Parts: sequence; structure tokens; C-alpha cells
Amino acid sequence: MPSFGVYEDELVYAFLDIHPVNPGHVVIVPKEHAEDLRTSDKATMAHLMNVIQEIGPKISKAVGAEAFNVASNVGRAAGQVIFHTHLHIIPRFPADGHEQWHGTDEHVDFEAMKQKILEKIS
Repeated sequence: MPSFGVYEDELVYAFLDIHPVNPGHVVIVPKEHAEDLRTSDKATMAHLMNVIQEIGPKISKAVGAEAFNVASNVGRAAGQVIFHTHLHIIPRFPADGHEQWHGTDEHVDFEAMKQKILEKIS
């Protein structure tokens, strides 16, 4: 499939998203296949983040954006439709109309939630 590449090295490839949220929206993928970041090699993911740290500000500067989001949909319920690890670098502009996550005022037992999480990550 043709693409408009903006960065490539031995481990990753970055290209313009064909359905951009904003101008300069880039998708960065590891060359080695994994379904999502849960199954990706840790060293590859570290490299991917290093590349994002390097090129993200340059992409923003190129399109005149103040900032950028880094995002990954991990799993079908999160909106993942391409089952190959990938992250998005999305330049952001003041008042660009793109909402972030919506919080809730619903009561949460934070202590209980913390304990459930700690049981799984300890």
C-alpha cells in the first residue's frame, strides 16, 4: 500500500495518516509484527517512544502546532481496527475542536480501585 513516509530506521516506519485528525497526523509502526503494544517487544516499544520524542516536536513545528497527542488504541473495545502495533502522533492547535477524554462525576471508590490494580501489577 502506498504511503507518505516521514521517518524510517531499522525498527520503525512513520507515515502520514490517510484520515488525519489534524494536519501532520503521523502513524508510527514497528516493522516487526505484533497485534498491539501488549504483545510488542519491550526494546522495540522503548525505541518507538524514543523516536516519537525525537520527531513529535519536529512534526508539530512543521505544521505550526503548539503541541501533540500520542495515542494508541489497544484492543477492539478501545477502537483498534488495525491489528498491528501502532501509535499516532497528532499535532494539536488551540480550539481545534477535538475533545479529549470525558471524565465522570460518578462516585469511585479510589482506595478499592487502587487495591484491585495493585493486586494485578504487583
